[in-house]
Amino acid sequence: MTALAVLAQAAGLLPVYRDLTGTERETLPETAQALLAAMGLPAATEAEATGTLAAFEAARADRVLPDWLVVTEGTAPVLSVPAEWRIELETGGLIEGRAEDPLPALPLGIHRLVSVGQTTTLLAAPPALPLPERGWGVVLPLYGLRDAATGGLGDYADLARAVAGLGGLGAGFVGINPIHAGFPTDPRAISPYSPSSRRRFNVAHLAVPGEGTQAGGDLVDYPGAIAARMAALRAVFAGLDADTLAACRRAACGADLDRFALHQALADRFGPYWPDWPAEYRSPDSPATRRFAAENAEAVAFHLWLQLQAEGQLDRVRAAAQAAGMAQGLYLDLAVGTHPGGAETWADPGLFAQGVSLGAPPDAFAPQGQSWGLAPMVPGALAARGFRPLAEILRAQLRFAGLLRIDHILGFERTFWVPEGGAPGGYVKMPRAALLAVARIEAARAGAVIVGEDLGNVPEGLREDLAASGLLGCRLAMFDTDPGSWPEPVLGSFGSHDLPPFAAWGAGRDIDWHLRLGHIPPDRAEALRTARAGQAQALSVWSGGVGVDALHAALAASPARLVALQVEDMLGATEQANLPGTVDSHPNWRRRIGPGAADLAECEPVQRAAQIMARAGR
Repeated sequence: MTALAVLAQAAGLLPVYRDLTGTERETLPETAQALLAAMGLPAATEAEATGTLAAFEAARADRVLPDWLVVTEGTAPVLSVPAEWRIELETGGLIEGRAEDPLPALPLGIHRLVSVGQTTTLLAAPPALPLPERGWGVVLPLYGLRDAATGGLGDYADLARAVAGLGGLGAGFVGINPIHAGFPTDPRAISPYSPSSRRRFNVAHLAVPGEGTQAGGDLVDYPGAIAARMAALRAVFAGLDADTLAACRRAACGADLDRFALHQALADRFGPYWPDWPAEYRSPDSPATRRFAAENAEAVAFHLWLQLQAEGQLDRVRAAAQAAGMAQGLYLDLAVGTHPGGAETWADPGLFAQGVSLGAPPDAFAPQGQSWGLAPMVPGALAARGFRPLAEILRAQLRFAGLLRIDHILGFERTFWVPEGGAPGGYVKMPRAALLAVARIEAARAGAVIVGEDLGNVPEGLREDLAASGLLGCRLAMFDTDPGSWPEPVLGSFGSHDLPPFAAWGAGRDIDWHLRLGHIPPDRAEALRTARAGQAQALSVWSGGVGVDALHAALAASPARLVALQVEDMLGATEQANLPGTVDSHPNWRRRIGPGAADLAECEPVQRAAQIMARAGR
């Protein structure tokens, strides 16, 4: 083997993989070189690869302790330590011992073992999370929770009203797309799955007293809505007295939040994406950045205050769910990655791969593969940080959510990296056992349920590991038309935000869109319509009817522990929220659901769906 091939294998690049079409694909040398460079392992020539490999192997040879170890909480690590050691508990405690002393049983958490100048992360996790009781809930678009007469963008107060109403009908959860911090200075950046930071929250959804109506059409006007909302928020902030501002600064203390607020203030000045800023501000630790922070304290304080407002309003959503007796309450969604030009990569650039994007290998609708424009975490850097960046991201969501969906959890096993410049993508292996342990730790702390979106090109053994960990998988009746055979530890639904709602699916509206936009030729569209007719027939046979009520009754009767009903299915929507592969050619993330949040639970189709769930014992 060449030095490049050995280095690629040692760094976790898969030499070959099989895509969704069943085609076996080799990771080409130019792909390996690009992916290694993104990890900080230069290998542009065989000589350079040889040198990098030698340094890599020397560093590994010096290790006498593993980088990380998963431990069952309440038990002692099974690990031989050759010298004096200390364990730094996550809670701040310290345990010390000698080589001959047994290691202690560890409480739940992410701890550090230090010995012979080396560190091992000890992930003390429950072996499995408890499965939830059989239940159901509703998934809906937060942005679309206002009717056309009210207009504007749905906010967290609208969400609280929807939660209270649906909880009163017996729903155990209400799910929304990610509410990570976005790019309020770029009104085109509206995808919730391309966030600026997954540790912070989207302030474009803040409720502002007295905001009033912005009557419009069936589509959300983001530029107008966000501009009006941010102006209203700035007006409220300008009216705060000095004591209130001081209290906000005390409540918002924390280096990570300070750095995020500084980024947002810089974005207000220089634009939404930090790679476009003047060079002296592209580092959070540069002298110019520090001067900016000192000279613009009020601008930074505004963004601290916005995050406190978001946390407070989300806490009220959580309280509304609790008051309604919901089993899980808010069901949040964790995006698979972060925008390469956002706050997360600016604040911690060493954690993220450079010059590559997360994506997916070829499939029927994307024969060249997909590049999602998201920065992947470097697995070695994540492990070196003790997996705390992932833990902090999960913890931020679970502070308010009793149910969390991890988008594309296939990335816990391997992530598909697509190089800039046109080379084909390739898979990078991830530390699956450690990532699952972190998810169990954070869910156990919060008493929450985790759902892993295990759809697509699923690696062998991943679904079994999810089930063993007590994480729920996903099943979609759109693709798996025999839900009676679904396993129990899953969340079942008809489709998702990236797929057509029930009425649109049966009519082939997604196929029409792909044909209209030139994604598929006419003969392919005709074949897809024929296949869709067969799928619809199979689904109607299974469900015992052709309408949405029959679908919901069949979902309710399935073995799935949780069932998610899409509000678009209940209300008979004929267009989907997001058409993958499009940005501006399809109105993604802009469709209103029709009724306003306060009226949703009064809609007869919604009440009928709730009655169907109740009759099935959910």
